[in-house]
Amino acid sequence: MADYIVGDIQGCLSGLKALLSKVDFNARTDTLYAVGDLIGRGPEALDTLAYLYSLGDNFKTVLGNHDLNLLAIRCGARRAKKADKLDEVIASPDFDKYCDWLRQKPLAMLLKRDILLTHAGLYPAWSFDKAMALSTEISEVLQSQQWQLMVNSMYDDKPNIWDDGLSGNDRQRFIINAFTRMRFLEKDARLEFNCKTKPSDAPKSLLPWFNMQNPNMTATQKVVFGHWAALNGETDTEQFFALDTGFVWGGSMTLLCIDTMKRLHS
Repeated sequence: MADYIVGDIQGCLSGLKALLSKVDFNARTDTLYAVGDLIGRGPEALDTLAYLYSLGDNFKTVLGNHDLNLLAIRCGARRAKKADKLDEVIASPDFDKYCDWLRQKPLAMLLKRDILLTHAGLYPAWSFDKAMALSTEISEVLQSQQWQLMVNSMYDDKPNIWDDGLSGNDRQRFIINAFTRMRFLEKDARLEFNCKTKPSDAPKSLLPWFNMQNPNMTATQKVVFGHWAALNGETDTEQFFALDTGFVWGGSMTLLCIDTMKRLHS
């Protein structure tokens, strides 16, 4: 029995299977976790969803922005873009089944009590407990009959700074954006969505979220995330593990063994 976390798959099933074969992944006894973005821009979106769905309880994932994009398409909040390569999924008789399956997935997951798994990272004003509570807030709506209303209102860049007093659509939107779109922050902890480069190429006014001090984290806690291909897996810290290494852009796919915290690349 072994547990692994894979970086952004983005509809690249062949790459995922090749990577899993390197560790002799056993779909009956091993567990595969994912950082989200199961689909989006890769050529095998439908086959990817079918394979991951077939793993049953041996596959667990948090939601990424591309996964939420599929839900937005499902409820009419967005139109499918040709570049996302989702036509086969949308035309499939299993489209609703996969959307309902994704709606059951959280924005954050806690592994072994000291590893937080999210798509984009941990907003630095939040503790692990806070992050899990906020993820649950969104899950409760996403799994309810009101889910389409929330998805219809989630596309906006404001508010871009956290306040415990946020409520309604503003609160839900910030939580979703922080968990699925965050890369850089202004120095006052405002989310900045336009810059997607590696940190060394960013304006000096911006900080990667993982470089901003989080007084709510302990030294033993770790955050595993994806989303930011330009990092190429580098955060220069042993507390934050970046797993999106840009396979869909011609890079590698990365697998992290939870027991050893060692990485394997395709």
